Amino acid sequence: MKLEDFDFDLPEALIATRPARPRSSARLLHADGAVTHDRHVYDLPQILRPGDRLILNDTRVIPARLTGHRTRQSAQGAVTAKIEVTLMEPQADGTWSALAKPMRKLALGEIIIFSNDLSAEVDSLDQGLRLRFNVTGDDFDAALNAAGAMPLPPYIAGKRAPDARDREDYQTIWAKRAGAVAAPTASLHFDEGLVAALGRAGIAFTFVTLHVGAGTFLPVTVADVTTHRMHAEWGEVREQAAAEMNATRAAGGRIIPVGTTALRLIETAAEADGTMRAYEGETDIFIYPGYRWKITDGLMTNFHLPKSTLMMLVSALMGQERVRAIYAHAIKENYRFFSYGDASLLIPSQM
Repeated sequence: MKLEDFDFDLPEALIATRPARPRSSARLLHADGAVTHDRHVYDLPQILRPGDRLILNDTRVIPARLTGHRTRQSAQGAVTAKIEVTLMEPQADGTWSALAKPMRKLALGEIIIFSNDLSAEVDSLDQGLRLRFNVTGDDFDAALNAAGAMPLPPYIAGKRAPDARDREDYQTIWAKRAGAVAAPTASLHFDEGLVAALGRAGIAFTFVTLHVGAGTFLPVTVADVTTHRMHAEWGEVREQAAAEMNATRAAGGRIIPVGTTALRLIETAAEADGTMRAYEGETDIFIYPGYRWKITDGLMTNFHLPKSTLMMLVSALMGQERVRAIYAHAIKENYRFFSYGDASLLIPSQM
């Protein structure tokens, strides 16, 4: 299975840099087996069946992009360098793994100052950058919220800087558990009105948590995709969530994750026969064509990058030829792509 099998040409003009407003006014490509419908996200209450259950990721994106400076003494006096940092994930020893630009301007033990309240020491460089901040707990959260910016994906950040609007736009309305450095973007389409309408239509909701890491943007670099190794992300399916999914399956309802993050977590947590169990830990599940599905009956997701692991995931669900047709249709009809773009609802033929 070759990486080129998941490539396509995308006009740059279709890459969204701002979301639709209101959220649920985004377009929705509904792929129901072999049939394609052009709808809007606000049509979901009429599309889904009573008894269906949507699985939602309640992670909260932290403002993980920081700009600071470090000062170093030289023969000419103090030399200051600007350092841009993106936090990746907290470590067991209290440090944070991070990316820095330019990394070559950092040395072990140096202090990066981000604001009057927030600074970090370079704790390790051996296996990637590790930063130890001057504050922890609630003080760290407050200082980070004041100094940080939303970690927009590279394809947006390359076109514009994050701003105050992104604090709201790049966060789901149910974001609760802080820890993600990328949003579960399919969920960005939901607003309070849509949630209420879905409830009235008999659609149920279950919340799980997967803290999306910066590794979600890493490219696949191997020609044979079956040899690719996924990044690990922490997730949790609580006892109540597992019970809700099992009850829905027993009643004949469908399990439809909203976003690939929720999907990857529940496929990790489920038994081979589809029984859901409580789960807490990391997942590095890699789903590509040939995968044997456990619990997923459909998927709501945005449109993904060429040659990405997420293109492989949707191809596993719908079939490679069907996904090629779906994406060709989306491009022809000028759907907006990627994190701030439009959505698709993918229901395989057998569902």
